Amino acid sequence: MANGTIALNGKSFYEEGTTKAKSGIFAWILSTDHKRIGLMYLTAIAFFFSVAVIIGIFMRLELISPGKTIMEAQTYNSLFTLHGVIMIFLFIIPGIPAVFGNFFLPLQIGAKDVAFPRLNLLSFWIYIIGAIFVLVSLVLPGGPIDTGWTFYIPYSVRTGSNVSLAIFAAFILGFSSILTGLNFVTTVHRMRAPGMGWFKMPLFVWSTYATAWIQIIATPVIGITILLVIIERFFGVGIFDPALGGDPILYQHMFWIYSHPAVYIMILPAMGVVSEIIPTFSRRTIFGYRAIAMSSLAIAFVGYLVWAHHMFTSGMSDMARIIFSLLTFIVALPSGVKVFNWVATMYKGSIDPKPPFLWVMAFIFLFSIGGLTGLVLGSLATDIHLHDTYFVVAHFHYVMFGGTGTIFFAALYYWFPKMFGKMYNIRVANIGVALFFIAFNMLYFPKFILGYMGMPRRYYDYLPEFSGWQLVSTIGSWLMLIALTIVIWNIVYSIFHGKKSTQNPWGGVTLEWHTTSPPPLENFEEIPIVTHEPYDFSQLEEMKNE
Repeated sequence: MANGTIALNGKSFYEEGTTKAKSGIFAWILSTDHKRIGLMYLTAIAFFFSVAVIIGIFMRLELISPGKTIMEAQTYNSLFTLHGVIMIFLFIIPGIPAVFGNFFLPLQIGAKDVAFPRLNLLSFWIYIIGAIFVLVSLVLPGGPIDTGWTFYIPYSVRTGSNVSLAIFAAFILGFSSILTGLNFVTTVHRMRAPGMGWFKMPLFVWSTYATAWIQIIATPVIGITILLVIIERFFGVGIFDPALGGDPILYQHMFWIYSHPAVYIMILPAMGVVSEIIPTFSRRTIFGYRAIAMSSLAIAFVGYLVWAHHMFTSGMSDMARIIFSLLTFIVALPSGVKVFNWVATMYKGSIDPKPPFLWVMAFIFLFSIGGLTGLVLGSLATDIHLHDTYFVVAHFHYVMFGGTGTIFFAALYYWFPKMFGKMYNIRVANIGVALFFIAFNMLYFPKFILGYMGMPRRYYDYLPEFSGWQLVSTIGSWLMLIALTIVIWNIVYSIFHGKKSTQNPWGGVTLEWHTTSPPPLENFEEIPIVTHEPYDFSQLEEMKNE
């Protein structure tokens, strides 16, 4: 470190001409440069992801065989809840928008920064404050929260654990999400480079834009719900608790009205990253550009209307269940549009299977399994048998981790040379993604079988007939830990010791590849003028002459 900057390529990393008075760590934590804020998010999110992975390993060790293995049931419940809260609220929801949206959205539209740089910094610090509240809730009297990450009523208003503080942390994190969404919407509307019309924007910008609207509109619902739970715990007002005259089903409706759109906050930016990587490594213009762009908005819109498919066994009317089941099948259509367009883009392309492309191939396979098994759960007859079983756990992880988590690494490996001006070890990266793919299926696919056999989720103990597949899943978790260690070590080592990268190592054509690696303070020496259609690879010769 030198004056709070990392020396890369013989020059300081993101020199801030406007903050010369700041030095050391303050040059980072008080920075309004969108790139530095993205990197601070990356550091924080990587830390919380690592913690949640370690918690998950301990959970799998407990489940390696029936009966008590390494912890008591109450400890398991607390670790189970923490794993979910950290992974959902501190990693998957903010992950791609906060890191790569912050870093690359302004670059991809030819802007110098986001519309509200100070608000951007505030959103990061609100995220950190929310995370601190989660950590504080672990050590105060009452102990760690043990309700599960959904905080279901009536248990969450009756347990003596620190529910109020932990869910207030989620309330704070919601403000960070809303501010980020407001910033991105305004940036896309007001700061596009000259010549960049709506249908000349990169598809990552489209997906981040659609996600931002979900963040703005859906997040306040969970905020209101959390405040009502806190009020009920402190004042005994009968809102959700049936013992006080409340309705626990009302809580489920309010929770999922946010939390199902939140699934698309998680997955839409990942789909945008896929739509960037596939054309670059196929050397072909994206097939069906407008269809993919509109499908992002369609997913965002229809995603608001399908929340009650989480509640088919809660006692709602048959007509309501039929409608929500139909809508669940309809929301799968725009996702299918994306997948078929991605495959069509690769058809007869000149494919260069570098690590980012291999991550995307893993994503398409894993996410397709997650999506198709989601339709099994969206069907009324099959959901009755599979609801609250390990089948749901497997489906959830194939969509969330196999989808968003996989593409988080794809984005990191794709944009790493641009972010840091360094190149990682390609061979080690290939080994990492291959081992990750094997470990992922070994860890999570047995859960489909366990669910089909009737193994209920969230249980500390289980019957002997489930022990074989539980053992396979636990061994898969060990392989997953090795794979993630390789993947993360390759990145961290390369930041400090990697070879210098060229400006455009992959041959990308979106605007971020038109500037230096890493980009200067205000991204471009002069604001670019957009004359080409997106993903027009005839630009490559022009870029070589720049």
